[in-house]
Amino acid sequence: MTRTDRLKTLAMVAAFGAAALTASAQETKNDSVKIAQKVVETTDSIDATTKMLDNVTVSADAPMQVKDMLVVRPSAADVKASSTAISLFQKLPLPGLEANPITRALSVDGGSPYILINGVPSTLNDLNALQPKEIDKIEYSRITPIRYASNGNVGFLSITLKQRTDGGDVYLWGRSAVNTVFVNADLRASYHQQASQFTVSYSPSWRNYLHAYDSKVSSYIGHDFRVDLTSTDRNPFNYHYHTMAFKYDYAPNIKTLFTATFRANPTYYGNRAIGHTFDSVTGEYDIRIHTKDTDFSPSLDLFFRHDFNDNNSLEAQIVGTIHRDHYRRENEYFYPDGLEQIYATNAESRRNSLITEVSYIHAFHDGTQLSGGFQNTLSDSHNKYLYTGYRAKLTENNNYIYIRAARNFGPLYLSLGTGLKMYWMNNAAYKHHYIQNLSTLQANWRISKKWNLSGAFTFVPSIPSLSSLTDYPQQVSPYLISNGAADLKGSRSVYFQIMPSYQYGKVMVAARFAYNNVTHPVIDDIRYIGNHLFLSQSINARHSRNMWGDLSFRLSGVAGFGANINLGLTHYETAATDWTDRLTSFNGSFTLWWNHGPVTLSYWRKIPGKYMSGHYVGKDENGDALQIEYTPDKHWTIGASWMYMFDTKGTRYPSWNYSSVNPTVSDRYIKDNGNMIVLSVTYNTNFGAIFRTARRNLNNSDNESSLLKL
Repeated sequence: MTRTDRLKTLAMVAAFGAAALTASAQETKNDSVKIAQKVVETTDSIDATTKMLDNVTVSADAPMQVKDMLVVRPSAADVKASSTAISLFQKLPLPGLEANPITRALSVDGGSPYILINGVPSTLNDLNALQPKEIDKIEYSRITPIRYASNGNVGFLSITLKQRTDGGDVYLWGRSAVNTVFVNADLRASYHQQASQFTVSYSPSWRNYLHAYDSKVSSYIGHDFRVDLTSTDRNPFNYHYHTMAFKYDYAPNIKTLFTATFRANPTYYGNRAIGHTFDSVTGEYDIRIHTKDTDFSPSLDLFFRHDFNDNNSLEAQIVGTIHRDHYRRENEYFYPDGLEQIYATNAESRRNSLITEVSYIHAFHDGTQLSGGFQNTLSDSHNKYLYTGYRAKLTENNNYIYIRAARNFGPLYLSLGTGLKMYWMNNAAYKHHYIQNLSTLQANWRISKKWNLSGAFTFVPSIPSLSSLTDYPQQVSPYLISNGAADLKGSRSVYFQIMPSYQYGKVMVAARFAYNNVTHPVIDDIRYIGNHLFLSQSINARHSRNMWGDLSFRLSGVAGFGANINLGLTHYETAATDWTDRLTSFNGSFTLWWNHGPVTLSYWRKIPGKYMSGHYVGKDENGDALQIEYTPDKHWTIGASWMYMFDTKGTRYPSWNYSSVNPTVSDRYIKDNGNMIVLSVTYNTNFGAIFRTARRNLNNSDNESSLLKL
């Protein structure tokens, strides 16, 4: 049996029945309450500073900096004014975190945070399925701990749920627009009996938009050729996503925990564009674009954790994922003389992977903590291009070894971590070896009860994707060819950050000043190759530098009123051998809310900023929402929202390309979203109470995609 066959067999075994062991808990919190206490405690033992709300215990503690984490316990007022987890996060004092109630997404400083729920790595769907009253505390950092730093996330969220004993819980939430197909839902049921707990969840999402429009003015400029293009099209699209999960937890004693989790997320996306183009060389012609993409990625893991004593824990895991993606795209051009041209990207992508991890955590009695671990990813990725039969293949053996030490020196907390990332990549024609260091340094100084100062340094490497490395030219339009580059280098990012904060009573103010420098960033570039053709290809630029200045302000609990405001200024710079592009952008968001009895009124607005990647500049999605909710009892909440108020174009996505070879100005808007009225309903009930499983780390699936989708 070949190595590839063995890998496929291992991946299938792990994805549909393999044994596995996994990981738990955050190393930053190992000296907190232990598993034994978590299993035997009940709601009767919660801190006396908490208050009761409809038989739900909710903490009223003020935010506090603990080591390298900001610890927030949602207040009774914030929980009462929130019907969903996203609406709760809109109100919490978490500087740098943006909670979007329309897309139901969380971001930290523009990136996706690493999320743990009771120590389990989780998705936004998992978070959205939570009830606000379930959340006991949130531990938050704008810096991803070194254990998870190799995953490409920005920021870190650890959510601890309230503890319960035997019983069950059902949570149902749904919303739909009355003037367009806009549907979301979350359904979750849990049951715990003695040593076992079962959880089933399902989160569907459906869109069918008929009024999406694109317009573009662009040029292709070569030394002996130039063409100017002006195009408009109507681009209706639809998709439906389904995220399903089944989880089983078994804790035979207070030191041992076993968990099995199966996830599946079938998705479908399709669109058809009908457009018209004026071409300065060939005249006018029509364009038809048809795209269809189906994706399925089932994964399964089994894990085991054992605490030897209060100071030592060992964790291990294996996760198997089978990913299948069928992508079809045809660009059809119809000319006045009857000529038709078709440029197609019809491909199938397959990826089988095994992710393993072993981690050990030791806490010394003098406040020092030492932890270390090993992570490995084995994968085979295949892209088959159906028109030609060409196959791109990449075999990966990625290894990550890390160690972390942390200690308190009075009010000063220091954490130092370093790791070695080793990649062995073979894409049939070329072999690539990347061996790079990953390091983090964090410091926190609790100056007083009101003032706090945090700082961080990170050094993070990254590697190119399969699509960027694959040397397979594809013509996508009459003038443009897309291809990869087999000789791409890995990138290295050096990041500095300093964060002062001030808190007094119901007011919190925080700032961030940050700088990031990336050497050899992988960006998209276009160049002229002759014969009236241009090549779009990934290249290594010289550097990419960003600077940030952010300010956050939060006020709550004033006669039912509250406000959360985030403002930011960002400067971008990207340089290659013969060009440099710069951009400065302002962005912000704010949430205002008022609660009185069973009624909550809230307003959220985003001030979209621009962002730059190479020559490309885009603008964040706009958005605002006015919402009123009514909670007649502890089971039901009924709501109505007005989204994209007074905006007839709905969501808008302007973009620019500053390339001297392909200058472009584009605009896209989805009119279906304009002045959208959305109705929502929430129902929850429980019987008995659900126990909280021990903390652990679990990579639920491998979400890598190796296919370039144009």
